[in-house]
Amino acid sequence: MKVAIIGGGNMGGAIARGLYASGLVAGNNISVADKSEAVLEKTKADIPGSTTSTDNLAVLKDADFVFLAVKPWLMETVATEVGKGIDPKKQTVISIAAGVALEKVNSYIGKEGLTLFRVLPNTAIAMRESMSFICSMNATKEQEDAVLEIFNQLGKAIMIPESQMAAFTSISSCGIAYILRFIRAAAEGGCELGIRPDICHEVVAQTMIGAAQLILQNKSNPEVEIDKVTTPGGWTIKGLNAMEENGFTRSVIAGIKANS
Repeated sequence: MKVAIIGGGNMGGAIARGLYASGLVAGNNISVADKSEAVLEKTKADIPGSTTSTDNLAVLKDADFVFLAVKPWLMETVATEVGKGIDPKKQTVISIAAGVALEKVNSYIGKEGLTLFRVLPNTAIAMRESMSFICSMNATKEQEDAVLEIFNQLGKAIMIPESQMAAFTSISSCGIAYILRFIRAAAEGGCELGIRPDICHEVVAQTMIGAAQLILQNKSNPEVEIDKVTTPGGWTIKGLNAMEENGFTRSVIAGIKANS
């Protein structure tokens, strides 16, 4: 597999490093284009054998997958330029630009019969722990499976209808910030009880990893796991009820739906 990544910043760089670290793509099969020489120098240092260039078209040759990892407001300019070098019979394009629909990207590239994917990762992709959502245009099942394999190397990925992309943005991409805000709030509570904030952050974060694995590995409902640690008259039920009295669940739901 050979990949070309247009945009070597936070998302594009994380994808390149993740694919290399996973072993799915060899360093000499990764090409990255970016306008920043500093970004390209870091790419070459982190991914031995990789090819870098400030010329977007220069990295397209022989690539099986072309990632457009640029900001939404740059997509029209970049996709129009990249379209000049795309071979729709041999290459698949994957857009990472938030909020830019498949039809838009397709119109910018302007190639008939192009196989196109739109992917919504979150910032945990840098740790290969992203939850990524994928939709496609003109793709076969085999092509969808190949893109799923790529993003499953960078965390967990699922195929969704494009009509649900905004909803998944709220619960996952924005959700990173919501969960981090919970960690901050829990640490503030712990600090009132006499625990240092840095220790609170570590303890709460590890507790959240444990809670997440209970759901992911047991395939259970959150309430099932809550019941296991909630005893009559115990600390847990008192804490849960106090949170609900202060609007915990209502606040979370309202935050998720704020952009609907």
